[in-house]
Amino acid sequence: MMTKTIEVSDETYEKIKGQLGESKPAKKYKGMEYVILRTYSAGVFAGYLKERDGKEGILVESRRLWYWVGASTLSQLANDGVSKPNECKFPAPIQGEHTLTEIIEVIPCTEEAKESINNVSIWSE
Repeated sequence: MMTKTIEVSDETYEKIKGQLGESKPAKKYKGMEYVILRTYSAGVFAGYLKERDGKEGILVESRRLWYWVGASTLSQLANDGVSKPNECKFPAPIQGEHTLTEIIEVIPCTEEAKESINNVSIWSE
């Protein structure tokens, strides 16, 4: 991991990459934020959140995150992306809009995480 040092009140601390505040939010596309969205029964998706109304939302250019390695939680995945992209199983992106129901979590992604997710090879069996 990349580290930096910071000084606070004459004390020197090591700041580790991936800690809160280190990464920049993902660039928006047509005003839409790039997020990881978890639903109650359909699974986990990443994409641009076009709109949300209660438990229903529309993602654009979404990708199902079926199986990942190299991030222990969705929060870590949204911050850091995956460290083992060759072991992940992400199918091809869904073209156009994708309506999801029973949304239970929406996590904003960093630019680093977005690039990591989008760089995972398309998985198919």
